[in-house]
Amino acid sequence: MARIQGVDLPNSKRIEYALPYIFGIGLARSREILTKLAIDFSVRVKDLTEAQVAALQHEIAEKYLTEGDLRRKESEDIKRLRAIGSYRGTRHARGLPVRGQRTKTNARTRKGPRGTAVAGKRKVTKK
Repeated sequence: MARIQGVDLPNSKRIEYALPYIFGIGLARSREILTKLAIDFSVRVKDLTEAQVAALQHEIAEKYLTEGDLRRKESEDIKRLRAIGSYRGTRHARGLPVRGQRTKTNARTRKGPRGTAVAGKRKVTKK
């Protein structure tokens, strides 16, 4: 099992699809890295040599922001937007869509489940 940037890559998957398990690396960046290191896309993680794993670790650590560092940077960016009082910062703070989407309908993912608009049931009192 290859461990890169603190993430255990699944042994049975092709390296092309295993690298995106690392936060900050998608399929396009995975292919870019593998092309640069001349590693075949179809090789399985369990079939990688120690030299290839070391080369991958070095390449990713040196050239790309991943995992904890990337998560930290994202949260700092959002905190900065909130601190300066920008429109995007207030949208983040309120939990609403940030990129101009409509909110009259849709936006359920950001806004959460609909509130129930049903009146409370009244108790029947006996006389």
